[in-house]
Amino acid sequence: MEQLSAGKKLDRAFDKLGEKNRISFELDLDTDAASLKALDAKSDPEPGEEIPDEAADMLSGAKVTLTVQSKKPIQDSGDKDFVGMAMKVSSPDGDLVEYRVIGDVAYVRADMDTVGKVTGSPVPSADDLPPEAGAFKDVLQGKWVKFSTKDMEKASGKGEEAGGGPAPAPSFDAKTQKKLTEALRKVVAREVTFKTADGEDGTEHVTATAPFRSLVTQLFGEIRPLAKDLPPGMELPTDKDLKDAPNKKVTADFTLKDGELTEVDVDLAKLAEDAKVKKLGLTLRMSEGTRPTAPAGAKKLDLGEMAQGFFGGAAMGEPDIDKSGLGGGDFADSDL
Repeated sequence: MEQLSAGKKLDRAFDKLGEKNRISFELDLDTDAASLKALDAKSDPEPGEEIPDEAADMLSGAKVTLTVQSKKPIQDSGDKDFVGMAMKVSSPDGDLVEYRVIGDVAYVRADMDTVGKVTGSPVPSADDLPPEAGAFKDVLQGKWVKFSTKDMEKASGKGEEAGGGPAPAPSFDAKTQKKLTEALRKVVAREVTFKTADGEDGTEHVTATAPFRSLVTQLFGEIRPLAKDLPPGMELPTDKDLKDAPNKKVTADFTLKDGELTEVDVDLAKLAEDAKVKKLGLTLRMSEGTRPTAPAGAKKLDLGEMAQGFFGGAAMGEPDIDKSGLGGGDFADSDL
């Protein structure tokens, strides 16, 4: 009876998330730099390809926050129903990257000096850029810039089927989402053991335990028949790919408050096997968050002019400019 009641409580908690019009997720990697370097060493990287100390320090304290808002309940929403999105990557030293989409306008800012140090690709000074760079100087200075998402689609060749360009990558439709959800529930019912316990301040904890390799193998086995309905390029691992995955039991701790899911903690340290890992976990917090809004003072970034004028002109007339690490268009497109 406990297994059934615990599973039902968790099921209803997820349903409540889908009934909201706005939801915010905060993902926190619960580890330290030494553990990340130990995991990296276990993967046997090529000489010179080891994770930099700066990257390990940043990742160990990094948090990713994502907030979405829709005109409808999230579970009933399609692409056109979402009216706002905000994503932020932060570290103990401050925000690294922040990205928002309000309607058809995207806003972005980044601490490019820190990002350059972490990635090992230092960016040039804004003072070294030619006048054609325009608002891209603001990007390098960590200021807000904005651009049209429709312009981004045109610049990246999307939405130009009539001209021979590739069509936009399809997203999951409601029917596919329902099939994926049912597949997940079937695997969870077979593979996962649930328990409940009372927590502090009126909270309730539901723990879910399952052997990692068996869980992911069964899950992808259920999803594979749906591959034709997934976006192009989404390759699923085969059973052979997963055969060497550790089969240690992993436990996720779900915190419920008044029946609503507020936090998920997953301890992944056992998956590190013989790597010298002190702690390795993930914490995901859910809340209503704050409504995504457009930041004031953002300068318009003209992607077309920048690509044709700044980059083209720099390549022909400014051969001494170091363009490594700029990647403005690719950076913005990857976050859309």
